[in-house]
Amino acid sequence: MINNVVLIGAGNLATQLALALFENGIQVKQIYSRKLETAIELAGKVGAAFTNNLSQLISDADLYVIAVKDLAIQEILENLSLNENMLIVHTAGSVPMEILDGFSLNYGVFYPLQTLSKYRKADFSVVPVCIEANHPSNLMKLQELAGRLSDSVHQISSVERKTLHLAAVFANNFVNHFYAIGAEILEDKKLNFDLLKPLILETAAKIKTLGPVEAQTGPATRNDTATISSHLKMLQDRPEFQKIYSFVSESIFQLQQKHNHDLF
Repeated sequence: MINNVVLIGAGNLATQLALALFENGIQVKQIYSRKLETAIELAGKVGAAFTNNLSQLISDADLYVIAVKDLAIQEILENLSLNENMLIVHTAGSVPMEILDGFSLNYGVFYPLQTLSKYRKADFSVVPVCIEANHPSNLMKLQELAGRLSDSVHQISSVERKTLHLAAVFANNFVNHFYAIGAEILEDKKLNFDLLKPLILETAAKIKTLGPVEAQTGPATRNDTATISSHLKMLQDRPEFQKIYSFVSESIFQLQQKHNHDLF
């Protein structure tokens, strides 16, 4: 069993993972962050030691979790000075597990598939945790640990995880960007974004019982060219929004047509 962890990182994911570990009885022994103040802040929440120096990492933890930006993983690895038997994982969606090969004999991936923010408490029990490891014994350790945090644990390969991450960008990051565009359009006319929140919540709730294509509504779905043209005219001062509106509307229509064709 993994009873204690060193977290390398103190950002959004690292913060929520640290809190979930702490609340489920797994000791967070130490927090590393390049910025000492962020390491101190997170360490204070989980009773951990802290450092901004990789050479001062505690050397006897059961697990070392690298929870930093994708581009920083290689740099972190190159500056670690841990025993080669230590179990090391990263938490990235699109980085293959093999990046850890050569830095330890025991390694894997611990990827929570969720949008996480530092100051918004996450219910980790419902977060899908995708795990991968270079050896069955390491996989068993990660499986057991993940099972103490979440009711949804999945053994996912690096290729599958990369596909999941791509889909998540569409389903989460792009959708949230559309919220931001909607908010800006409303703000220009002194309208409150709160007016859209019930619509947003209902749209998300519908996919619990309907597939995304079945749940789709709006002018593009019914090929309402008059409404689409009117909307595009309203966006004439925002050509970047016009491009997005036109492209996504066409994509919605084409996907709807494909779905209708597949039904017959």
